[in-house]
Amino acid sequence: QVQLVESGGGLVQPGGSLRLSCAASGFTFSSYTMYWYRQAPGKERELVASVDTTGGSTDYADSVKGRFTISRDNAENTSYLQMNNLKPEDTAVYSCGCAGYWGQGTQVTVSS
Repeated sequence: QVQLVESGGGLVQPGGSLRLSCAASGFTFSSYTMYWYRQAPGKERELVASVDTTGGSTDYADSVKGRFTISRDNAENTSYLQMNNLKPEDTAVYSCGCAGYWGQGTQVTVSS
């Protein structure tokens, strides 16, 4: 069955960095655009970034442009979200998704 498993979240100070990973299985990973979303308490889910099937085209929410980088490794069936210069407002549960499937998410907390 389809599985998407995120990892790499945690507690980081403002200005710090984290790298999230999304390990995919149960489908042809290289055939699908991958998405990263986040949801903060009391807020709607927000699309953070997307990467096309080859990794050659990416898109970002304005709130993370210049700080986050999405990528993928089709040989490893894994997508990544590199997050730099993190801010308290980046605190949320981050989930990866594609083709209507979602992972459980990983918590990112940015606090001093």
